Amino acid sequence: MSGFVEKPEPVQVPGLTHLHTGKVRDLYRNEAGDLVMVASDRMSAYDWVLPSEIPDKGRVLTQLSLWWFDQLSDLVPHHVLSTEVPAGAPADWAGRTTVCKSLNMVPVECVARGYLTGSGLLEYDESRTVCGLALPEGLSDGSELPAPIFTPATKAAVGDHDENVSYEEVARQVGAETAALLRQSTLAVYGRARDIARDRGIILADTKFEFGFDGETLVLADEVLTPDSSRFWPADQWEPGRAQPSYDKQFVRNWLTSPASGWDRRSEQPPPALPQEIVEATSAKYVEAYELLTGKAWSDSF
Repeated sequence: MSGFVEKPEPVQVPGLTHLHTGKVRDLYRNEAGDLVMVASDRMSAYDWVLPSEIPDKGRVLTQLSLWWFDQLSDLVPHHVLSTEVPAGAPADWAGRTTVCKSLNMVPVECVARGYLTGSGLLEYDESRTVCGLALPEGLSDGSELPAPIFTPATKAAVGDHDENVSYEEVARQVGAETAALLRQSTLAVYGRARDIARDRGIILADTKFEFGFDGETLVLADEVLTPDSSRFWPADQWEPGRAQPSYDKQFVRNWLTSPASGWDRRSEQPPPALPQEIVEATSAKYVEAYELLTGKAWSDSF
C-alpha cells in the first residue's frame, strides 16, 4: 500500500482546467492549450507522499530547473514558455509556476548513472549488472562507474514504484530510433551537468529526465537536475564503500528508516509526519544545493 497520506484538493483557478495531482506537481491546462505546472512543497519517499511539507521546496525545484534548462539549451530544447502566474491564481504560486508546451510525452524515465548506489547497487550485488548492463567486479556503494550508463525505468502512477527495465525493452516499447535518441540525449545532458556540478564541488551521482516530442523534435520536460530527481553528493566527503552525505531527499529517507521514526516501510501503514527539525534540515539541504550549483543567494532568486 502506498500513495498519498492526505491527498490535497486541487486549487480551482478561472481559465485553468485541472488535469493531474502528482507527487509534487499539480498540472493544469490553460485556454491557449499550454500546460501550467505548479510545484508544491509536498515531499515523497518510498512511494508515499508524506503528510509533512518542506517550506519553499517547490520554489527551489522550479528555480533550479529553470537555471539548468538555461545551461542545457544548446544540447536539447526545453518545454518552458514562461513563468508568468495565471490571473486569479493564489499569490503562493509565484516562483513555483511554469507555463509549458504540451508535448507528446515518452513513457520512460530516462535515468543516467555515473556512480553506483540505490536500486543499481542492489542489482549489482546480485548479478554484477544494472538494467542488464554488465559492470566490473569490485564496485561498492558510491563507486564511480567506468563510464556513465543509461538505465531507463518505466513511469509509475502515484503510489507505484518505477521499475528498472533494459534498453531492449525501451526499444520494444517506443521504437529503436526513439530509444537511441533518448539514450544519446540523456547521457549528453548528464555529462554536461556532471561537469558543471563537479566545478562547484558537487558529485552528480545519478539523475532522471523526462522527454517528450514537439512534432519530431525531442524536448526536455518536467523538472531537471533537482534534489528530487537527482543524487547530489559533496565531493570533498565522497568515500566509496558507504552511504554518502547528500543534498537530496536521502536525508528524509534516512530518518524514515531509522528507529526514531517508528515506521516499518514493509508494512501497510502510512509513514508518520516528519519532526520539525527534519523538516527544517531538509529545507536547508535543498536551498544549499540551489546556492552551491547556481552561485546565487536563495534570497535573491525571484
